[in-house]
Amino acid sequence: MLRTCSFLSTWTQERSMKWLGLLGLVALSECVVIMPLTKTKTMREILREKNLLNNFLEEQANRLSDDSASDPKLSIHPLRNALDMAYVGNITIGTPPKEFRVVFDTGSSDLWVPSIKCISPACHTHITFDHHKSSTFRPTRRPFRILYGSGLMTGVLVYDTVRIGNLVSTDQPFGLSLQESGFDNVPFDGILGLSYPSLAVPGTIPIFDKLQQQGSISEPVFAFYLSTHKENGSVVMFGGVDHSYYKGKLNWIPVSRTKSWLITVDRISMNGRVIGCENGCEALVDTGTSLINGPAELVTNIQRLIHATPYGSEYVVSCPVISTLPPVIFTINGIDYSVPAEAYIHKDSSGNCYTSFKENTASTSTETWILGDVFLRQYFSVYDRGNDRIGLAQAV
Repeated sequence: MLRTCSFLSTWTQERSMKWLGLLGLVALSECVVIMPLTKTKTMREILREKNLLNNFLEEQANRLSDDSASDPKLSIHPLRNALDMAYVGNITIGTPPKEFRVVFDTGSSDLWVPSIKCISPACHTHITFDHHKSSTFRPTRRPFRILYGSGLMTGVLVYDTVRIGNLVSTDQPFGLSLQESGFDNVPFDGILGLSYPSLAVPGTIPIFDKLQQQGSISEPVFAFYLSTHKENGSVVMFGGVDHSYYKGKLNWIPVSRTKSWLITVDRISMNGRVIGCENGCEALVDTGTSLINGPAELVTNIQRLIHATPYGSEYVVSCPVISTLPPVIFTINGIDYSVPAEAYIHKDSSGNCYTSFKENTASTSTETWILGDVFLRQYFSVYDRGNDRIGLAQAV
């Protein structure tokens, strides 16, 4: 596991860049912990290659309709979709430490991994946690359930030591899954949520907040750099910002609700025409999905404007026309963020070119979009819990 330190923190960088240039300093006092991430094939891509995607979606729709959303002990994330999680990194749990591959997810707040007692087929293809082998494990009898838009995990709340690089959270609450549905082909063992405590299973504390409480992180910020093409090169960093991963300045956007990483979008446009957020809307900045999700009617209109045609449960375009398609512009806090066609069209191993716009898996009371990895590969993102804001800058 790579453990490196960079030395430019968010606020210190903004206040001190001028003096750093004058004095020739190369480092400041705060250590930024940088963790490597690996870009994997998404579950959607794996199922698509096996011609199993449409059947899976139909089965999931039937299965999830049977799950009750009224259970007060159930943490509900209807917009979360394990089908499209792509970037994973390693953490360890227990004493001695056991390594797990997890998604670092800004769209949820809980940490969970499979238990060795999990009875679902999905658990048999992933690393499982054997609590008998950890001297720092602490059990409870409290249920731990999370309903996602694409699956369900049911388990028990437990406590143990969790390490992210050289950051150590002792007695960290997390979930051990005993049953899982919808996670059979995912390229990760569990999920590590980085959103606000209000989204966590009641009575628990997210690992980022626990690290803050323990004084492990001096500045309440973390950041993501998602590499455009390469499998490797992506990172998540904690405790500050390494400015070598972006160019220009960070543009700060207030969080619209302090219960998640939702921001206000002024409008979405293409070729100078507004195609979404006509009167403003909200968007979740989400490292846990590879796509851009939005309301069904507006997404269907975008597919029409780029001449995409239905292909099973997805949309495709003719690959030769990609260079002629216009960018989609997200205007946020008065600044235009462009996503070119080369970013929102993905060519698979069979030579088909799929669009990255998808309908939201659940209806919302207001117009809501999800800005996933398609957007975040273009823009380095900083999540500032201390000031409830997100910073965006052009990625290098």
